[in-house]
Amino acid sequence: MTGNQIDQSKLRVFRKLPLPVEERICRDYNAMLNGDDVIFEPGELAAQAEGFDALLVTATERFDANVIAQLPESVKIMATYSVGYDHIDVAAATQRGIVVTNTPDVLTDATADIALLLLLGAARGAHWGEAMIRGNAWGRWAPTHPLGLEVTGKRLGILGMGRIGQAVARRARAFGMEIHYHNRSRLDPALECGAVFHPTVHTLLQVSDFFSINCASTAETRGLLNDETIAHLPDGAIVVNTARGDIVDDDALIAALENGKVAAAGLDVFSNEPNIDPRYRDLENTFLLPHLGSATIETRTAMGMRALDNLDAYFRGETPDDVVRT
Repeated sequence: MTGNQIDQSKLRVFRKLPLPVEERICRDYNAMLNGDDVIFEPGELAAQAEGFDALLVTATERFDANVIAQLPESVKIMATYSVGYDHIDVAAATQRGIVVTNTPDVLTDATADIALLLLLGAARGAHWGEAMIRGNAWGRWAPTHPLGLEVTGKRLGILGMGRIGQAVARRARAFGMEIHYHNRSRLDPALECGAVFHPTVHTLLQVSDFFSINCASTAETRGLLNDETIAHLPDGAIVVNTARGDIVDDDALIAALENGKVAAAGLDVFSNEPNIDPRYRDLENTFLLPHLGSATIETRTAMGMRALDNLDAYFRGETPDDVVRT
């Protein structure tokens, strides 16, 4: 397809995106933007897609099998503005002949930075330290309070050693941490950089003074951190999650935070966000962020450009680089 043919393609954009991304969209496509940044209910999604060839969606739109079955025949491709695609039933889309793409690579560093921020914030009590300052509750210096935990020399267990997991490992090594990991398959030694591979999650947990969740949300990983698996952690371990909230059983983690089995948690993702379990807010040993993993100007713009690269390739008659396959 020529450029002129691309700009005749009708694109529905489901959320407001960074200005450079929207400028490119308006230049290259016959597009409908979401200037008011309305979040559509599941029952509205199919109607919003009516008459469009392509959909640029985000993680806030859940395209399950029922919604995909209702999509108009005109829809040929869905580009999601995210690395994760658990909000799309890819199998149902594929069965309908709809191509699904995502945006890998571009948010690796930003998310890894947040993982280290959470790790350090949880270990050193950043939440209650800042609360003391803001609440004018900073009293005299004392040798025994408040105290956090050092990270230097500690063992970091990484669950999921993909691009983000490896980026977390690189950063953690600068703090003198010993890296352990579990992955679906062992990395090449050149990529391990001395990290210790564990064939099971349980053996990884046993050596994780810090446990960083960096795996995808799948049927196998949902609810993986639960009462049974938390019991394998060393007493006083610290848990960090920048992957997906549903990998953690909230009841189990909150109980472990309350009884001291887990010393602290740094969390950027939650089940049912933004309506998180309110008990997290009441715990002094939690360092909480509102899903900021990719939230930099550079990364959010790059994500949009990557999504558009995939759309451009499709409408040129090529296979996009980032097709999600079942």
